[in-house]
Amino acid sequence: MILKSRESPSHVTGLGFIFRLYLRLDRARILTWAASFFVIIYLSVVALDESYPTQAALDARASLMTNPAVIMMTGPASALDNYTFGAMLANELSLWTFLPAAIMSILLAVRHTRQDEESGRTEILRSLSIGRHAPLIAAFLTTATASLAVGASVAVALSAAGQEGADSLAFGGATAVTGLVFGAIALNTAQLTEHSRTATGMALGTLGLAAVVRGIGDVIEPQGSWVSWLSPIAWAQQMKLFVDLRWWPLSLSITFIALLLVGAVVLNERRDLGAGVFHSRPGPGQARAPLLNPFGLAGRMQFGPFAAWTIGLSLFAVAFGSLATELDTFLDDNPQFSEWIPVTSDDLTLSFAAVILRYLALGPLILFITTVLQLVSEERHGRVDALIVTGASRPALLGAWSAVAATWTVVMILILGSASGLGLAVASGDTAWIVRMFWASAAFIPAIVVSGAVAILIYGIGPQFSPLAWIFMTFVSIETFLGDLLKLPQWLRNLSPVNQTPLVPFDDAHAPPLLMMVGLAVTLTAIGTISFRRRNLTNM
Repeated sequence: MILKSRESPSHVTGLGFIFRLYLRLDRARILTWAASFFVIIYLSVVALDESYPTQAALDARASLMTNPAVIMMTGPASALDNYTFGAMLANELSLWTFLPAAIMSILLAVRHTRQDEESGRTEILRSLSIGRHAPLIAAFLTTATASLAVGASVAVALSAAGQEGADSLAFGGATAVTGLVFGAIALNTAQLTEHSRTATGMALGTLGLAAVVRGIGDVIEPQGSWVSWLSPIAWAQQMKLFVDLRWWPLSLSITFIALLLVGAVVLNERRDLGAGVFHSRPGPGQARAPLLNPFGLAGRMQFGPFAAWTIGLSLFAVAFGSLATELDTFLDDNPQFSEWIPVTSDDLTLSFAAVILRYLALGPLILFITTVLQLVSEERHGRVDALIVTGASRPALLGAWSAVAATWTVVMILILGSASGLGLAVASGDTAWIVRMFWASAAFIPAIVVSGAVAILIYGIGPQFSPLAWIFMTFVSIETFLGDLLKLPQWLRNLSPVNQTPLVPFDDAHAPPLLMMVGLAVTLTAIGTISFRRRNLTNM
């Protein structure tokens, strides 16, 4: 009797099945990202339209684009001689649209490649009649779907806000393709390393490098130098959106995506499932003493994100600070600006310095919340159980993690305050700004801590409620940036801890609201710790 062996599946067998599975798993994420882009872009365009209603206001805005710091933070300075509203959107909004789209793509690409391999899901799928490259290509298609959904949301939002159709479509296409470029980069970093965090960090580092290269290139030549063209971000910005629309730069991005996909497939062919192209070196036989307690472990795990966030935001802080002395003429020509950003001509530099700190405080606040919510993933993957089994109590574990997060974020806001003071010192020649902004930034510590306490409370009650922390974080960000312009009711604005913090150093810091926030943070943390101690742990 001749036994016939089952035919080996092709490399893409089961692609359709896995693609549908990934879409089902990510449908809520994709819809949330798309809806968020629509709302933020639409509100941003409406807000800018109300803030810059005249050509004189636009011309005043264009004068800021001659500052290298502004170019670094936005994009190439196109059409400054005839600064239209569309040119302002393309110059100043495009970078801040492309970056979150790229971050979304990176997270999705790593989630369905390296993260699924770490958790064992890919191994389960490969035990079926599934081709070697099917999960990888399905991850790419899922990321592409999310990018297209976000791009469509951007195009629809721009059109709904009254912008020209072809340029709105091109803006949406540029957003989708640029996001997918970095998603494809993440597919490659996922092949190189054995750990999802490392793969994500490598891809985000590439994104940061691309943003810096683009900025340096545009500072060399405001319309874009040859250095600018080394960055995929510049390819989209060089489409001359709302100025002199040209589609051909997108072909560079599309070609690069194809090459990256081929590269990811080749790398996937050359490694074993669960392994990376670069194998991890064996660690020491025994952990160092600090890593044997919850504080040391939390500090080791949180230091990388803290360092990356602090370095990146410090550069922006210096750049923001350097703008403070250039706003006198701008505010005279554009008084509507004060309706969007609470600055006053009584002492414009001091007022703008206070606004800078309020915006910068969102960085440590968001980092604190996301760091606490990282425990959700740790718990679902069973690592919290493992720590508890080793003898760490639940209150000690949560307390150590929260205390380290609080320490890092407090250090971070003080560094950002000093960095913004450095920018002010460079612009004004007065080095006293560094110390002044350092102490002023300390006023935001209670707001940061109480926001982290909200996340601790939500996590303590149960990981399934973690989306509430993201909603809270989004609300605080919108209230900080658009609260004045959207004319939100005061009772609603008062729910934001940042709003409860005085506009230091322009206003004096009053102790009662700050002490109340500290007391509230202690209370929320205590309730969250008690809830965490009493509830069951959740594993996937």
